[in-house]
Amino acid sequence: MKLLIPLLLATICVPLSSQAEERKPNILLLLSDDLNTALSGFGHPQCKTPRLDELAKHGVRFENMHCQYPVCGASRASLMTGLYPYTNGMLGNSGNLRKNLPDVVTLSQLFRNNGYHAGRVSKIYHMGIPFEIIAGTAYHDDAKSWDETVNIKAPEQNAPGKRTEWSPKDKGSQTFTGVEASTGDLEHADGMAAEAAIEFLKRNKDKPFFLGCGFVRPHVPLVAPSKYFDLYDRDAMVVPQVPEDDLDDVPKIIRNYKSIDRYGVTPDLHKGLLEAYYASISYMDAQVGRVLDALDELGLRENTIVIFSSDHGYLLGQHHKFQKQHLFEESTRVPFILSVPWMTDSHGTASGHITELVDLYPTVAELAGLTPPAKLQGLSLGPILENPATNEWTKNLAFTISRSGGESIRTPDWRFTHWGFGAKGSELYDRKNDPNEFTNLANDPEYSDHLNQLSARLKTKRKEAGYDPKRYKLK
Repeated sequence: MKLLIPLLLATICVPLSSQAEERKPNILLLLSDDLNTALSGFGHPQCKTPRLDELAKHGVRFENMHCQYPVCGASRASLMTGLYPYTNGMLGNSGNLRKNLPDVVTLSQLFRNNGYHAGRVSKIYHMGIPFEIIAGTAYHDDAKSWDETVNIKAPEQNAPGKRTEWSPKDKGSQTFTGVEASTGDLEHADGMAAEAAIEFLKRNKDKPFFLGCGFVRPHVPLVAPSKYFDLYDRDAMVVPQVPEDDLDDVPKIIRNYKSIDRYGVTPDLHKGLLEAYYASISYMDAQVGRVLDALDELGLRENTIVIFSSDHGYLLGQHHKFQKQHLFEESTRVPFILSVPWMTDSHGTASGHITELVDLYPTVAELAGLTPPAKLQGLSLGPILENPATNEWTKNLAFTISRSGGESIRTPDWRFTHWGFGAKGSELYDRKNDPNEFTNLANDPEYSDHLNQLSARLKTKRKEAGYDPKRYKLK
């Protein structure tokens, strides 16, 4: 299906030349960091995200979107290449995309190759947060993806204000440090990123552009101006309710990884941690709003495709665990909003179809009328954009991998996960009757047929995704 591209003539927009001609649609990719679906527009009862909710009214909410690897580096490389991690070789935060695939044409590079001016602000590919924000570096960036880049330098946990350690036992770089900062929006990373994005829009408003703007919140440290903390009542924060024995039926290889015991999060600290996480999201949301306001003020909204998403989900006590690299729903599922200004019939709607972040690349290429690389592994979301309830969408599973040989497929009714590439235990969840994935049915004889069928489907999908047993072995 070819999607209609708007014809914007010189009489109604700033011309690219002195002659009336078709204007190529701009692309604005907004990526948050470590954000699960804690958005009010996605049904979260406490987190406040008015500007993203407003964006969703001008586009489609994808409510069943899943990442391909719940860690920053691997997920972002997958999104930007349209390839599963097994194919592009990025299986964590280390590695070198160009070394693995020297001739890969990334998403923004495709637009560069077709006359667009491509820019990056802050984190699109992997960055070490908070250290690279403090230093103002981006060591894992891909130079061929951009015409210009802006690295952000901000104080992070060193910002002035009230600092609290919400996970006092954890002494690593990913500890839950919260800072109710006494400074304003523009003194912190995401405010600076929004400012740089706005300057990019002003400088490039008269030519087609692809802008990738990364917001680092709510990645730890959970830093935001104090006014965003004031939006929340700490005592009213609702801590996830989890059965005490929830992890007893999880394979040992992953059972205690990033579990609550490592962090020392007491019930009271847990509420403060949630408040800080939501405050960071509300701060990020406000900065997204500033960029969208600039689009409107510059007259660019009607010709700019806007994408908002996160690199992966995030656990905040669900399953007695925190953070990422797990293969539960909370860590694989991401918020995803796609606003195509001329597809007004679907504005404000939502889709429950299973989709994956690898689907973004072919979608945006099609929307812009560009020919993408032949070997992309995602599908264009075009049918869903035309009709969110369509029966034409053929994808019926999402494939996500993780550390320790973890591989998972999510179907409409089931989640099947195994570890050690199948040798270290399995998990099977009936999502219709157990949407929180509390009861592992993998060892229940009554579900052996489901287990075998889903295991076979996973093995077929992993081959399609580029798995090579000689290349990827359990370490």
